[in-house]
Amino acid sequence: MRYSLLDLSPVAEGSEARDAIANTVDLARHAEGLGYHRFWLAEHHNMPGIASAATSVLIGHVAGATKTMRVGAGGIMLGNHAPLAIAEQFGTLETMYPGRIDLGLGRAPGGDMNVMRALYRPGRDDFPKDVALLQQLFGPAQPGAPIRAVPGEGTNVPLYILGSSLYGAGFAAQQGLPYAFASHFAPDAMEDALHLYRESYQPSEAHPKPYAIIAINVFAAETRDEAVRMRTSMQQAFARLRTGQPGKLPAPVDDIEAEIGTQMTQAVDHALRITATGTKSEVADRIAAIVERYRPDEVILTGNIHGHADRMRSFEIAAEAMQEQPALAA
Repeated sequence: MRYSLLDLSPVAEGSEARDAIANTVDLARHAEGLGYHRFWLAEHHNMPGIASAATSVLIGHVAGATKTMRVGAGGIMLGNHAPLAIAEQFGTLETMYPGRIDLGLGRAPGGDMNVMRALYRPGRDDFPKDVALLQQLFGPAQPGAPIRAVPGEGTNVPLYILGSSLYGAGFAAQQGLPYAFASHFAPDAMEDALHLYRESYQPSEAHPKPYAIIAINVFAAETRDEAVRMRTSMQQAFARLRTGQPGKLPAPVDDIEAEIGTQMTQAVDHALRITATGTKSEVADRIAAIVERYRPDEVILTGNIHGHADRMRSFEIAAEAMQEQPALAA
């Protein structure tokens, strides 16, 4: 099974965006050597703890620092951008790094109402129309056409539909496109969405069969206690986001309930339940169980971990788990 990596370029407490970007490049190089199939970055705005806002710029930086691994967006929030601008950006990336660029597309704003107002553009709610225009702009050159993406036309940059609801699943199926579900933070509709996607899939020339990707949080370490402690950074960050207090990625704590309260811990753990935490064998067993239940074609692993060395090691252990667990290696 293919395994990939989703990175938000987290800015940890005690560091700056410059450090986060350097860490992202370091992680990407490491991931390439560990056999990760693709390395995706996500568009988020107005968040002090995430340095991937200018997603296409960072994708180019990572692609230039790696050699063979696919690099892309997981995703670009299409409502924030004119499709022509995205076609030119990703057409340029594909021209520079042929055969290595992915474009995942989402409908959310990637931020709060302030972000929506700051990035407002007319017609932002017409997602199907924007996707169709992107496909046209990436398609064969059309001399004399009123709008052309140069670079972009003829690059056929592969599109992926991202979502956490039935809408994205139905749209991806209707269009015959791969579908990536945001199960790492919003898993409630995953079973229904994957069923809808597979049952209603309309084959396309590029994708005759459905292709489903699911995201899994991973916190892997030499001992379970270390892994559980590392996870508390993401639990705290998620709790702060839910209470309107986003900030840099917090340092881990020994007792998460003492930090954010029992009720919030339960709510956060429910949202983050598609998670594998522990030693290599524990992570392998948990991922295998998730794969057995949901039957994805690919898993994309993620996890916001405060210490860079810990994060590097976590994804290294996860790669070993994917390679050594028979149910996953097959």
